[in-house]
Amino acid sequence: MAKKKKKGKDIKKKLLHKYRLVILNENTFEEKISFKLSRLNVFITGSLFIVCLIALTTLLIAFTPLREYIPGYSSTKLKRQATELTYKSDSLVTVLNYTNKYLDNIRKVLNGDITNNQINRDSLFEQFKLDPSSVDLTPIKEDSILRAQVELEDKYNLFERTDKNVNQILFPPINGSVSQDYDPKTKHFAIDIVAAKGTPVKSVADGTVIFSEWTSETGYVIIVEHKDGLLSAYKHNGSLSKEQGDLVRAGEVIASVGNTGELTTGPHLHFELWNNSSPANPKDYIDFK
Repeated sequence: MAKKKKKGKDIKKKLLHKYRLVILNENTFEEKISFKLSRLNVFITGSLFIVCLIALTTLLIAFTPLREYIPGYSSTKLKRQATELTYKSDSLVTVLNYTNKYLDNIRKVLNGDITNNQINRDSLFEQFKLDPSSVDLTPIKEDSILRAQVELEDKYNLFERTDKNVNQILFPPINGSVSQDYDPKTKHFAIDIVAAKGTPVKSVADGTVIFSEWTSETGYVIIVEHKDGLLSAYKHNGSLSKEQGDLVRAGEVIASVGNTGELTTGPHLHFELWNNSSPANPKDYIDFK
């Protein structure tokens, strides 16, 4: 028992025994660097170095293209090429099957295995011919009900009905003579007011500017949203004084009369009024005299 204890102490002493590693100048024997070492320190340091080296090598192989140079690992390029070749071979097999079926049919025709059935082409269309005199065109009950529903909907057509219930006073945008009135039959849902170029255009009521941009057909356009679902649009302006999102008061200048856009023949204001998404005759709300 004593021998085992003594042997264990000897091993521990050897592991912890200090050594000095000295680096000398070969010519002058001058001491440059010295280290205190033990067998245990050398073993631990070497083990950590080996573990780090193994971990670094594993990371390089797993997450870099270097693994492609190791035998047994396939490259990404080869996998992609193999996948493409698999798809191509599958397509070629399908085409080959169709070709074989086509050749088999040709072979049967050449050998006379398929009989030629003659079909009268006119007989195929005979069954689809219809005599108009044999059709009963008398209106049925469902047709009459549908007609009544359509007529009822036409009473509230978007372009024929205008709700005049507006609880606010509207002011004329400019003073001038009306050159063209509101005419829904020709789809002119506005009135054109002739005025001198540069005449200030004013908002008909308090509201918020929801559109203020240039358009190719109607030039400079500004649209103001008012309360009670009312919209006013001012087109063919020479310039705009307000931007989208601005709040305007009734009578405030928002633009100037101009002659911009393709659909214009002279300086005037094209003024539209919309009530709850329906076009309205501005003369029903504003006195332009």
